[in-house]
Amino acid sequence: MLQSIRDRSQSWIAKIIIGAVVVTMALFGVESLIGLFGQSGDEVAKVNGQPINRQQVEVNVQRAMRANQVPADQERALRREVLEGLISDRLMISYAESGGLAVSDNQLDQLIVSRPEFHNADGQFDQELFRQRLASVGYTPLSFREQLSRDVMRGHIQQGLIASDFTLPAEQQRLAQLQRQTRTFRYHTMDASELDQPVSVSDAEMSAYYSEHQQDFLRPEQVQLAYVLLDQEAMAADVEVSENELRAAWEASAENADRRVSHIMVTFGDERTRDEAEARIADVQSRLAQGEDFETLAAEFSDDTTTSDAGGDLGVITRGIFGDDFEQAAFALQQGQVSDVVETDNGLHLIKVTDLDRPDFEQERDRLRDRLAQEQVRDDFNDKAQQLIDESFAADDLQSVADAIGVDLVTTDWVSRDSAEGVLAEPGVMDQAFSEEVLDEGFNSEVIELDGSRRLVLRALDHRDATTLPLEEVSSDVEAAVRGAKTRDALIELASERVAQLQGGQSLELDWQQADAISRQDAPSVPDAVLTTAFKLPHPQEGGVVYGRAVEGDQVTLIALDAIGEAQGNPQMEQFVSSMAERLRAQAILDGLLSHLEEVGDIERY
Repeated sequence: MLQSIRDRSQSWIAKIIIGAVVVTMALFGVESLIGLFGQSGDEVAKVNGQPINRQQVEVNVQRAMRANQVPADQERALRREVLEGLISDRLMISYAESGGLAVSDNQLDQLIVSRPEFHNADGQFDQELFRQRLASVGYTPLSFREQLSRDVMRGHIQQGLIASDFTLPAEQQRLAQLQRQTRTFRYHTMDASELDQPVSVSDAEMSAYYSEHQQDFLRPEQVQLAYVLLDQEAMAADVEVSENELRAAWEASAENADRRVSHIMVTFGDERTRDEAEARIADVQSRLAQGEDFETLAAEFSDDTTTSDAGGDLGVITRGIFGDDFEQAAFALQQGQVSDVVETDNGLHLIKVTDLDRPDFEQERDRLRDRLAQEQVRDDFNDKAQQLIDESFAADDLQSVADAIGVDLVTTDWVSRDSAEGVLAEPGVMDQAFSEEVLDEGFNSEVIELDGSRRLVLRALDHRDATTLPLEEVSSDVEAAVRGAKTRDALIELASERVAQLQGGQSLELDWQQADAISRQDAPSVPDAVLTTAFKLPHPQEGGVVYGRAVEGDQVTLIALDAIGEAQGNPQMEQFVSSMAERLRAQAILDGLLSHLEEVGDIERY
């Protein structure tokens, strides 16, 4: 594709395309390009023919980050989780729509106007508050309605599936009994030294194992790569940020921090004139200036009877809750400061900030330092990102590109599509590595936008096709696999013999480990397979012992169950286990549906 662009960059059709881009951007902005060309070039996945583009992923990532502060090292994992969540969401919505499920506009209207977060102080739906709340989390009214519709449809499916499952009282009682049950047992883990003679491995066995397990010795298609990574965070790591800059940024953060406020409200209209109200609140200001307590004056003067007895306390507020004038005054104050008179539809107010809801300076130091440093290198990063595009487009190598933008050239060992790690494992990277332009034509890849702060270009240094490695090359692995399998089989056979001997009354000299009155949840030192098998063995007769064996991987363990008991009941724990069992069953039902939809659906990840 890059060569095609190179070859045709001077053609008349290129001029038309460029002209369309310029006009579209000038009239409608950058986002209009999505509509001009479609979204295929920016697609990161497709579900049943419906695309998911990078912009959708980024919007959801930003919404998640607004709700919770996400460290930079987790932001990239969050981006992958968001993509998988969007894929699952598309599958569920497609399933709902194919079943004729829909949500009417009237239903959406009723749901929106009934949500308390969109109600004003009088408990009524407030259109302006609705828009402000949506804007604070990155939604428009239309996108919120679309998301709400999807949530409702998905909720109907989940509730319908969960409602189809139930637990009988007898089942709950039995679950509680099993929860209280304890078992006392001994166990002995066997090893190869207990065999009469070590196992031997013949050439014929190796050849047979190799023939039957060739998929285990398949070397996938692989490439060796060189790549250049431009990372804004790495650039920012070398930037010095002064203590004064950190302090100033922390102080500035108070402008948007949620805050606890109190107010004294004086109304006018029916009971008093405006002049009387102004004189009354001026009296309050005078007494505050003389050192009187704000809370005491609120109790005496405030007409807001819902808060006056609490010193005028309105609680913690965030931007978008109150009107513009009240909000502007409240968010201009530092902790402990009192505003000038603020007029709203309710009357005249004096506002006091009693607390700022934000971390202290030391807690914020590292985050502030990272933000300020990245702001300082942002222009340099953008310049180098453009330089990376220009340099890599025409260069016949990547070393010159790395030198031009001042970063290291990184080379890799052999890597396949599925074995990539680190930055190479991020969406789209290995698709570029195995693309025709990079692999067959030998060009540098397009600049890959990993996220808002990283750009990557790669180049193939070498390539080899998928192949089954010859037996001679993997003989040591084959021999180890055969030896391990034969040893495991021999230990299982020996364990079965010993179980029979012990059940027959014979006494064997074994190094038993003791586990006394162990519950299903309280056995940190007992291997999981041993614990599971111990609780599966039948109840021993009084004075008797029940023997069994557990197998996990290459490990074989003898078990001697001596007694079964019952611990004291814990109603809270039993209720928790019962609730957890119900949730797990419900989740299993949903997971089963989603797994089925993934199997029958058409999913492409780019």
